Amino acid sequence: MIKVTIIALGRLKEKYLTEAVKEYSKRLSRYCVLDILELEPVRLPENPSQSEINSALDKEAEMIIKKIPEGSEVYTLCVEGKQMSSPRFAEKVNAASNMGRSLTFIIGSSYGLSEKVKKLSNIRLSLSEMTFPHQLFRVMLLEQIYRAFKINEGSAYHK
Repeated sequence: MIKVTIIALGRLKEKYLTEAVKEYSKRLSRYCVLDILELEPVRLPENPSQSEINSALDKEAEMIIKKIPEGSEVYTLCVEGKQMSSPRFAEKVNAASNMGRSLTFIIGSSYGLSEKVKKLSNIRLSLSEMTFPHQLFRVMLLEQIYRAFKINEGSAYHK
């Protein structure tokens, strides 16, 4: 069974989002071993300078890099990432599974991810050109991972 790790900066706070994550975690348990790691983002002042932001991103990068499982295929979720259809994403998940590789998805803080983390990624991924709250984005990512497994099994879920 493939291992899927999600490394996310910040904790879910809203009950409806934590319930959605629980639901998708339960659904995904049929297809993968899911590990969601929540890391504490570096605190910044109200209006941080670019150098303060860069410093915070570098500190967050150190935390993130330590948590990436060895030999994992890494997807960084970032604005400049590549968009792909759900069937194409399912192909990527299937290919990794067939090669015995685990998957790691990294969701940065509200200021994004350090270039240090992005350079480690196999794929820079964007789910949309639109901007979404980080907490909601985690649920959206879990749904797409679940959809990928359903597509790969030939389910009618993806219509």
